[in-house]
Amino acid sequence: MAAQLDGKVALVTGGASGIGRATALAFMREGARLMISDINEAGGRETVDLVVKGGGEALFSKADVTQGPVVQALVAKTVEAYGRLDCAFNNAGIGSPARTLTADCPDEHWHQVLAINLTGVWLCMKHEIQQMLSQGGGAIVNTASVAGLAGLRYASAYVASKHGVVGITKTAALEYAQREIRVNAVCPGYIETPMTAPGRSDPERMAQMIAQEPIGRVGQPEEVAEAVIWLCSGAASFVTGHTMTVDGGFMAQ
Repeated sequence: MAAQLDGKVALVTGGASGIGRATALAFMREGARLMISDINEAGGRETVDLVVKGGGEALFSKADVTQGPVVQALVAKTVEAYGRLDCAFNNAGIGSPARTLTADCPDEHWHQVLAINLTGVWLCMKHEIQQMLSQGGGAIVNTASVAGLAGLRYASAYVASKHGVVGITKTAALEYAQREIRVNAVCPGYIETPMTAPGRSDPERMAQMIAQEPIGRVGQPEEVAEAVIWLCSGAASFVTGHTMTVDGGFMAQ
């Protein structure tokens, strides 16, 4: 069976661990050449090594997605290396630095989360779309969250940022639907990643997470990666503006 993305070029931000790393490896399996980016250089290069050991082709570029010129340069490096950009997975993000009520959320906490999770996604989309328009199309997937579809106590900044990702995903999908650019989002539930590690290390918090997942467990990064691959593939050619939950039934409640 032919690989779903054979010969395609994919950019993955937040590729140093977790969902980003799992998706990079899934892109490799499906034949894509990769640009991996993260603020964590050591982790990003580890992901590149895993791709290469798996028989794929990947490069790493350290980038802070909150900086427009840096993001522009990242897209340019991808095109310089591979000639085009077919798929982009805008996954760089952070969780809530602290669990606080909305009125107790520190200003700096709010600005940091919004800058990375929302402005960073917008900046990536801005420059990815410009490149995709110049070459005749492409597919973008943004990492949102079930927190982008519902409220979540003690995480006002995170919830706001992920609702914003859902909003700009739908808006861009409408704007570029007739120009061969599809824009979708994945909305994970609780996934076993470094971001959720602090909560998972607390037995009480872990029990609360599992209790919110009808399937009875937290998810694995690879389960989200499969959704991203499908959304980037030709099999999803009629899918745009979609927020795909990968959440063990969280949003069905």
